[in-house]
Amino acid sequence: MFKRAALFIATNLAVVVLLGIVLSILQGVFGISLGNNGGLLVMALVFGFGGSFISLMMSKWVAKRGTGARVIEQPLNEGEQWLVSTVRRQAEAAGIAMPEVAIYEAPEINAFATGPSRNNSLVAVSTGLLRSMNRDEAEAVLGHEVSHVANGDMVTMALIQGVLNTFVIVLSRVVGRVIDGYLSGNRDGGVGIGYFATVFVLDMVFGLFASMIAMWFSRRREFRADAGGAQLAGRGKMVAALQRLSQTYGENTLPRQVQAFGISGAVGHGLRRLFMSHPPLEERIAALQRLDDRVRTAA
Repeated sequence: MFKRAALFIATNLAVVVLLGIVLSILQGVFGISLGNNGGLLVMALVFGFGGSFISLMMSKWVAKRGTGARVIEQPLNEGEQWLVSTVRRQAEAAGIAMPEVAIYEAPEINAFATGPSRNNSLVAVSTGLLRSMNRDEAEAVLGHEVSHVANGDMVTMALIQGVLNTFVIVLSRVVGRVIDGYLSGNRDGGVGIGYFATVFVLDMVFGLFASMIAMWFSRRREFRADAGGAQLAGRGKMVAALQRLSQTYGENTLPRQVQAFGISGAVGHGLRRLFMSHPPLEERIAALQRLDDRVRTAA
């Protein structure tokens, strides 16, 4: 746990340092002032999209080190050979390049996919999954993760987070200037304590709303990955996998950066549900059953 926390802190510090260097270059070379609207927009774009895309580019590296995942270069046994051949077959069916396949030590039933693109990705399964699921169920989980990659979910979520981050930065500072101007009698130039206090509060408030929106997209994406897993492995296998997943659903030792891309999500009710990256299992199973009903009706 300490290793993962240290890695998370170090990664974010690296992001902040790099973005600070970029902003210094923009200000020094191009003479962009962050006190005007143009400068504010540049700052918002750099911090809003920069952090998201740097995290995306580093996602495989962070996931491997955060989980201690071992990439299967040469299968050591028949089980590992089955994992690699199953992912290869599903990747070909989904039209993507072969992902790296890895195993990581964790007690819960889980798996995740990450990577900067459809053709540069990683699919990893937990040892808890390998112990608890039969091969039909594991095949469906692999199909779910391969579908995340094929759907471009990692890039989509980075784009969505970048847009939301940019809006939060811009709106909080624009509103901060308006409120500060009102409190100070609309003085020209400079900002007062009202600006900084308003920005501090609104960054948190708007950030909460942005998180709700991002998690709504994440839940929609999870339904699509379940449908993709059903298409690659079979609806019955996908339903059985989700039912088996209920044994440890809500337990998640994945690093924060990749938790949204695991097949297992948090359990929550009421307002907490608005911040969940995954829908409840019963809703996911019901959605697969409705999908099957539509297929039979169309046939």
